[in-house]
Amino acid sequence: MRHGISPRKKSVRTAKHFARRFLFRRRHDGLHRRVSFATRMVLRQRLPSLSVSETRARMNTPQRIVCLSAEAADWFQRIGAWGRVVGVTAFFLPRPATQPKPRVSGFSSANLERIEKLNPDLIVTFSDVQAKFAAELMRRGFPVLATNQRTLAETEATLTLLARIVDCERAGGKLLAEFRERLAPAKKHFPRPRIYFEEWNEPLVFGICWVSELIERAGGEDIFSEFKSKRAASERVISPEQILHANPEIIFASWCGKPVQISEFAARSGWNRLSAVRKNRIYEIPGEDILQPGFRLIHGYEQIKSHLQTISCAALSH
Repeated sequence: MRHGISPRKKSVRTAKHFARRFLFRRRHDGLHRRVSFATRMVLRQRLPSLSVSETRARMNTPQRIVCLSAEAADWFQRIGAWGRVVGVTAFFLPRPATQPKPRVSGFSSANLERIEKLNPDLIVTFSDVQAKFAAELMRRGFPVLATNQRTLAETEATLTLLARIVDCERAGGKLLAEFRERLAPAKKHFPRPRIYFEEWNEPLVFGICWVSELIERAGGEDIFSEFKSKRAASERVISPEQILHANPEIIFASWCGKPVQISEFAARSGWNRLSAVRKNRIYEIPGEDILQPGFRLIHGYEQIKSHLQTISCAALSH
């Protein structure tokens, strides 16, 4: 050591020595000068609370995240990572008193220039619908995480991954335990009511796999459950004749971002013969509660259960 200056040494992988590295200030010549005694005392009180692995994890996790998927934005908000989100999709519904973030995309469209100006270190997308601009963002050099969950199991795995990426596994784990508990199968209704879920009306598209799973868990029978392995919307297009033949007793609908017109169902040719239409058992479920495969699915599930329970009680009373 010369004149109070020590040469830079290789760091030791312990919390104690890692903290000591912060007690020196780097100079332009590559050497480190000790800071004042008072500053060292303050730092020694604060730094040992972080281990080496914890400190490095925080340094390596994304700090400027753009969520083009609403379920990712919702999840980051719930697990305490909202401060790292810098842009969201317009389909994200924030909770009350949440700090707003710039809206940079729809679902099938995105403002790439606006995203670029946000200088994100991670962009999260969802589904094959967003594959084209996910690829373009990668070509522009941005880190992109493209998810494509289609089942409840895949949804849970995706939420687990997102929590790990932002180093919020503890908070994520607690919420995932709640997620599993609140999606537990309900008491079965016998006979199980036949249910048609409509995801789109022009052309007719029936519900995706996780919707079918929720219907089955709630005690209903998805009339197109044999096709639930079809992952793309184009593979789930159905004809009016197939629905008339199945004759659902209940219809749930959520039209991907636009309001469901309940009166339209009765106006369709021949649909006035359907049991669900005759008994006025057509219900809308908000898209953010049923079409975004994330934590909010618990709300869609609760709505399905509530409707089935009401119908079951009404049937018993007669």
